[in-house]
Amino acid sequence: MSDNESVFLFQEEGHAAIMLPDFDTGLGVQANQHLIIHGKEAMLLDPGGHKVYNKVMSHTFKNLKGGIQLKHIFLSHQDPDIVAAVNGWLMTTDADAWVSVLWERFVPHFGLDRLVADRLHGIPDEGRFLSLGGVELMVLPAHFLHSCGNFMVYDPHTKILYSGDLGASLGQDYRIVPDFEAHKQYFEGFHKRYMGGHAALSKWVQMVRQLDIETIAPQHGAMFQGAHVGQFLDWLEALECGPDIMSYTLPQR
Repeated sequence: MSDNESVFLFQEEGHAAIMLPDFDTGLGVQANQHLIIHGKEAMLLDPGGHKVYNKVMSHTFKNLKGGIQLKHIFLSHQDPDIVAAVNGWLMTTDADAWVSVLWERFVPHFGLDRLVADRLHGIPDEGRFLSLGGVELMVLPAHFLHSCGNFMVYDPHTKILYSGDLGASLGQDYRIVPDFEAHKQYFEGFHKRYMGGHAALSKWVQMVRQLDIETIAPQHGAMFQGAHVGQFLDWLEALECGPDIMSYTLPQR
């Protein structure tokens, strides 16, 4: 999926959804970074760790022209591929960072400077709205999918759901899922191991079916679009995973 240029998923009337280039980190897991821009403000989603920090920073500001300011940094959960470099972002911009209230006291272990600690904000369990240049983005609860304090962003302007690790796939060489059944090999095992069980998934699916979603954009791998959105939701709603299928045995020599 390597690409040296940003990809515009949506661009019209002062609103843009941008997928940054794929910054291959070698031993690190592949991860996607997204920008949402409305008017003169921007949000960066899941900016990543130290190895990609300089490249993500450079390409972010290539897209912030004409006085556009980075307003929000969204952290879907606490994993290092999402939050490890957040101190650098807060030290070099005026943006506010948002993460679950469960992780406010854990993120400082990545080296959060006291000078910027007041710009790391907790998201309540029920989620919230964030204003971006005069439009509201919906921050949706997605707890246990896979983190116990987990959120997603839905942009009603573009009908894109930024789903974090839900929908993640590894090993394919395309950005958009071309065939749902053929794509299963890249995401099925991950979801069975990482997601927090059928109860959480079915409740989440019931919630998001109330939204008009044209694209699901995970933090890893390819995006689901069009009919594949419904196919993925149907698959999730029936999935047994995590504690549903886990068994425990004592280790053997």
